Amino acid sequence: PHVQPRPVLQAATVRLAKASPVGKLSLVGCGKADKWDTSAAAKYGEQVATIAKAEKVKSLAVQLPEGTDDKLFGVMSEALLSGLYQDSRFKTGDGKPKPLKLEAIEFLGCSVKDIDAAVKTSQAMSTGVALCKDLVSAPPNYVTPEVLADSAVEIAKECGMKCTILEKDECEKMGMGSFLGVAKGSTEPPKFIHLTYKPEGKVTKKVAVIGKGLTFDSGGYNLKAGMGSMIEMMKFDMGGSAATLGAARTIGMLKPEGVEAHFIVASCENMINGEAMRPGDILTASNGKTIEVLNTDAEGRLTLADAIIYAESQGAEEIVDVATLTGACIVALGGDYAGMWSSSDDLAEALESSAKTTGEKMWRMPLCEAEYGEQIKSKIADLKNIGGKGAGSITAALFLKQFVEKASWAHLDIAGPVWNDKIGATGYGVKTLADYVTNSGKK
Repeated sequence: PHVQPRPVLQAATVRLAKASPVGKLSLVGCGKADKWDTSAAAKYGEQVATIAKAEKVKSLAVQLPEGTDDKLFGVMSEALLSGLYQDSRFKTGDGKPKPLKLEAIEFLGCSVKDIDAAVKTSQAMSTGVALCKDLVSAPPNYVTPEVLADSAVEIAKECGMKCTILEKDECEKMGMGSFLGVAKGSTEPPKFIHLTYKPEGKVTKKVAVIGKGLTFDSGGYNLKAGMGSMIEMMKFDMGGSAATLGAARTIGMLKPEGVEAHFIVASCENMINGEAMRPGDILTASNGKTIEVLNTDAEGRLTLADAIIYAESQGAEEIVDVATLTGACIVALGGDYAGMWSSSDDLAEALESSAKTTGEKMWRMPLCEAEYGEQIKSKIADLKNIGGKGAGSITAALFLKQFVEKASWAHLDIAGPVWNDKIGATGYGVKTLADYVTNSGKK
């Protein structure tokens, strides 16, 4: 059910004569000239990276097709750099891949207006994507809420950003009963992470990116059990937080003007013990709204609720939450596309534009509040955390919308594209979010 890799382009590599200054020549078919677009550029970059790793090259010269403008170069070069990623942290002995030998890349036939800026952006994007992949790929006994918090602190130190980590007692004082209700079943302490980027000059827009940070999701008392439950893969249930921290890393490197950006993660595990929330419990969020928990496996939205309230309290005019929220979104859109719901056409268009620019696939979905809004209303509390049998991804989005007051808001469900069964973590979301934040300061 997960995203499939882009089709591999046809390629051939030949060794040249010893007298040639070039050791090997690789030919890559990029399709028809009039089809040279962001998708083709991304495929080209990925194929070049594949060749570079297979041939173990030290230096590489890449011929750019005619018509490669700044946008296409950015997509291609980022795909190339991200394609060089390899994760050998948990391999030993002969099974551990050797480090890449590549030291230099030269681009031929380049007509990009500002090559230095384009390369800087590509490097920043690929660095954020690599961080995202590292976090998503690592098992839950390695990436805990504390490790996510440490990653945020490290980003702040490296990029000159402010980082605040709220501990359990501080979250209790702020009334975050929805978030802490999920965390109660785990011995791992919850961490509420807040990274802030501020530009040097005038701030024209304040935005917030919120990532779901469930470092492991057992389902709670509604245990993920049986074939297809994917409990063994629930390390990627923090994919939204990984995308958020990856985007923060990219923004910290690019330092865009005009935008103040808040990167927020309410991180915990959803586990089972004598203190864990039970089906039927009622939780109180930090805005006072009460939530009847009818399914403990619909926990991500409970953590995001308090995070959304917090983001708006920080003055965010636009809020984007990103989460591996529902299997229903995979049923609706498959593994290639993220679903997007929004209360604002302008914000939705900005995200769609960023997704198109960076080559990440996204599809706007309807909120259908008039038709499905009643499904999340509880008879004994303000809300319940699940809807009816159908429209599961829509009712999840509608639930989150109840915690937004004035800000423009969008929700990205990345349950499908967060993982690829053949290659592992995809790094999905980093590029779209970073591009969106960067462009926000230009308006």
